Amino acid sequence: MDIEHYMHTVGRQAREASRLVARADSQAKDQALRAIAGAIRRESAALLAANQEDLAAARAAGLEAALLDRLALSPKAVAAMAEGVEQIAALADPVGEISDLKVRPSGIQVGRMRVPLGVIGIIYEARPNVTADAAALCLKSGNASILRGGSEAFRSNRTIASLVYEGLASAGLPQTAVQVIETTDRAAVGRLITMREYVDVLVPRGGKGLISRLLAEARVPMIQHLDGNCHVYVDDDADPEKALQIVENAKTQRYGTCNTAESLLVARSVASRLLPTIAALLIHKGVEIRGCPETLSLVGEARPATEEDYATEFLAPIISVRVVDGLDQAIEHIDRYGSHHTDAIVTENYTSAMRFLREVDSSSVMVNASTRFADGFEYGLGAEIGISTDKIHARGPVGLEGLTSQKWVVLGNGEVRS
Repeated sequence: MDIEHYMHTVGRQAREASRLVARADSQAKDQALRAIAGAIRRESAALLAANQEDLAAARAAGLEAALLDRLALSPKAVAAMAEGVEQIAALADPVGEISDLKVRPSGIQVGRMRVPLGVIGIIYEARPNVTADAAALCLKSGNASILRGGSEAFRSNRTIASLVYEGLASAGLPQTAVQVIETTDRAAVGRLITMREYVDVLVPRGGKGLISRLLAEARVPMIQHLDGNCHVYVDDDADPEKALQIVENAKTQRYGTCNTAESLLVARSVASRLLPTIAALLIHKGVEIRGCPETLSLVGEARPATEEDYATEFLAPIISVRVVDGLDQAIEHIDRYGSHHTDAIVTENYTSAMRFLREVDSSSVMVNASTRFADGFEYGLGAEIGISTDKIHARGPVGLEGLTSQKWVVLGNGEVRS
């Protein structure tokens, strides 16, 4: 394959399709989304068969457990994929919405209209469900998309892509509004991330290697996060039962996700009372504890933590633990070692909770809830295209509004400036 020619064609088709999708009405977009969801349900067996082929190849290639977990589809996961697409169809269409309309002294009305970004390039690893989520979110928000999934999910992604194309065609929308790259050649990524003439925004979803490469090579603006070193801080005024439940869920519900808790901080005043119980539960579930000297004195099975451990997204049954003086030191620790993704406090103290919400500089900050809730589906966005730890444009789970921007609009009645 001539990668340069192929990617030029994909980019040109996406740009042309973006104009058609931007002006498509909500009815057509929703019709396509419902058709895509129906096709996913109808072809569930074929999709699962393709995924099994991907899994077999990935195991043979020695893919690590966390990536295998992300790659695997089950009948429940396929059903959830279809449901997610239907939920996006049921959401309000943000395109064309005018807000903040105000009458100025001159007589003109000034407001802002929500509009699509244009062409969005999404680069992701291992997760075939992203193909459906990204296609649906981009379509609903009036954008064309170019999707480049990981080679390990190539068969699954091709199958999902065929169902997306079917849904688009049934609604009279151009199939080129969603294009899944038909090659695993890494050169395709290199071209995609530099096609400023065709691509308006990149959304990378993958590990540090992918993000680092894009930060070094991309010429197209990105919505990205580097990693998810998420914290749970058990405060002086924490409810013991809530602390136990939240830490257990945040760490052990799934190990391979970016919103899994990787670090546990415990206030010194409650450490001797709460930490042994929390640690025993985690150890019972197979989690390795890497802790500070005070943690080691309270948890016999714990291993000494290094500076690197406190800054690591393990994506595995490992957690770093530190006993801290209190809220101030907890916030300092999160600021130093965290990734500005998701952090939670367990406390019954309103003042401490509000300080944590204000002062922790992360895209999602939580009080008395598991970090695992940091997700577009759980936030009511229908689905998400990714989590952004950027501070400009979109932050946190990126749904429909995050895939649009706002332009100024002026409504007049013949006014002229004096």
